[in-house]
Amino acid sequence: MIDWLRRARIAPAADPVLELADRALPITIRRHARATRLTMRLAPDGSEVRITLPRWGSTRDALAFAAERTSWVEAQLARVPQVLAINPGMRLPYRGQPVLLDWQAKSPRRPQLHGERLQLGGPQDSVAPRVRRWLEGEAMRHLADDLAFYCNRANHAPPQLRLSRAHRRWGSCTGERITGRTIRINWRLIMAPDHVRRSVVAHEVAHLAHFDHSPGFYALLGSLYDDDLAAADLWLKREGRNLYAVFG
Repeated sequence: MIDWLRRARIAPAADPVLELADRALPITIRRHARATRLTMRLAPDGSEVRITLPRWGSTRDALAFAAERTSWVEAQLARVPQVLAINPGMRLPYRGQPVLLDWQAKSPRRPQLHGERLQLGGPQDSVAPRVRRWLEGEAMRHLADDLAFYCNRANHAPPQLRLSRAHRRWGSCTGERITGRTIRINWRLIMAPDHVRRSVVAHEVAHLAHFDHSPGFYALLGSLYDDDLAAADLWLKREGRNLYAVFG
C-alpha cells in the first residue's frame, strides 16, 4: 500500500471511507467550478464526510485532507444530537417554535394544532408515526404555497413537488426542461423557521432557470428570495443538524 494511504487510514476504493476510532464514515467528494479551495464538513446527521474541491483538485488530496482531520471529524460527531423520543408532554419543533405534544386518550386520533399545543388521542403506541405523518402533511402544504409563490416571481410554471426524506441534502431540482423537472424538499424543514424553509425553496426554483451555481443563478436567487439569505444559510449551518434529532 502506498505510504500516504497507510498514514491516512482511508480505503483506496471507489467508495472511500474515513476510518475513525469506532466507525467508518463514507466520504463524498464534489467538485464545483466556483470552489477556490478544498473544504470539508460533516453531514447534518453524521452519516458522511463531505468534501468540496475545485474542478482541478485531486481525489488523492481530498482523501489526505480528510485523514489529517480525524480529530475534527470526531469532535463534530460528538455534537450530532441524539434522536429524541416522541412522547406525550415533549415539545416538538414546528415552524421554528416549540409546540407541546398533548396526548389524551379520548381526543381525536388525528393531530390538531391549537395554538402552542398539538393535541391528539388514540393508541399511545402509535403517537410517533401519526405525528410524523402530520408534520409531513404540513410540510407539503406549506412547501406547495412557497413553490407557487417563488415560481410566480420567476415567471415559471410550478414543477412537480415531492417531499424528500434524505439525510444528505435539504433540496434538489432534477429532470430535464423538455420532460419536466421535479423539486424535492426535505420534509424536516417544516420544523425550521419559515424564512429558512422558504430560502431552500427559492434556491431550487432558481435552479429551474440555472442548473448550476453560476453568477446568473445567484443573481436570480437574490431577486426571488424576500428575506436575509445569509441568515437563513447560517441557521441551517448551525441548527440544521438538530432537525435530525426528531424521528432519527
